[in-house]
Amino acid sequence: MKHFLLLIGFLIINSSVFSQTEVSKIESTLLNYINGTSYNKSKLIEKAFYTNANLYLEKNNKTLWTVPAKEYASWYKNKKEGEFTGRIGNILSIDNFEGIATAKAEIIISESGLRYIDLFLLKKIENEWKIISKTASNEKSNQKGDKILFIVSNVSFHGESDIPTGNSFSEIVNAYDTFKKAGFTVDFVSPTGGSIPLAYINTSDSLQKKLLYNQDFMYALENTKKPKEITAKNYKAVHYIGGGSAMYDVPKNKAIQKISMTIYEEYNGIISSVCHGTAGIVNLKTKEGKYLVNGKTISGYPEAYEKEGAEYFKQFPFLIQKTIEERGGIFKYSPKNSVHIEVQGNVITGQNYLSSKDVALKIIQTITE
Repeated sequence: MKHFLLLIGFLIINSSVFSQTEVSKIESTLLNYINGTSYNKSKLIEKAFYTNANLYLEKNNKTLWTVPAKEYASWYKNKKEGEFTGRIGNILSIDNFEGIATAKAEIIISESGLRYIDLFLLKKIENEWKIISKTASNEKSNQKGDKILFIVSNVSFHGESDIPTGNSFSEIVNAYDTFKKAGFTVDFVSPTGGSIPLAYINTSDSLQKKLLYNQDFMYALENTKKPKEITAKNYKAVHYIGGGSAMYDVPKNKAIQKISMTIYEEYNGIISSVCHGTAGIVNLKTKEGKYLVNGKTISGYPEAYEKEGAEYFKQFPFLIQKTIEERGGIFKYSPKNSVHIEVQGNVITGQNYLSSKDVALKIIQTITE
């Protein structure tokens, strides 16, 4: 029986890995299309499409306009290869099954104030994923292509216990919605990538309910990026999300530490956190070897508001406030259920989920000043 269960587990894992590999291959095909159209690389566009594929577009009068893929690629041939065209593309979702797939991408053209949604139908042909058709529509948008990186956790249980935990859904949605309304694109990264556990979901809250049933948003949470997939120069800020999960894998992850400090030190980016998310910044060090929090006033969730006798609290590998103070930081907070944020140049921190929106607004203000 034990060997049978091991075999079943192996098959499930293998199936998951296989599926992920297929998604990665589909992503590569879509990126050929996105990068080809963003940088006048007609060969990449041709590589993305099946030879006899068609694009179903719209003329100015909204009538259907059928464009063969070869003709579409030719539009980019007589232009300077490698020159940015003003198109910023992001893959929003992929759904695949046994050699067929659908996908959605957004194309931002900030000069025109437009956001296109591209829908793709793909098929695996001779072991290669190809776009066999594409259609698109557009809307007015204030998006400029500027990106914020949300740092989230993969941990589902407190320490070695069976006490469940997760990333604070309210903290995610409050900040996410604020950034999106201001025209920013939000990406998610976690230590191992993939799906993350969620906590504190309240479907009586209209914003949480709206995003919980938003397919593109939930796809992003199910498919968070791995640190190796992140290019630091693409982001204006990192934002550490709280929830009990934040206490464990994120603070000790060297790759995420490097991403944050590269954005902060080399690209004048912002490091921000909310609630238990502040645990993620306690180990960050500057190039000189000093702790980032040294000499700075920082906020987060204080020990005074924890249930110190509770089993979950006993699992914490360290204490946020105590560690920050030991490393030369000043820790400040307000009464429970109060909004409290601290701004120290490009380090912006908040006490709790109620502070998420205010932290995001301060980040936006700092970026746009």
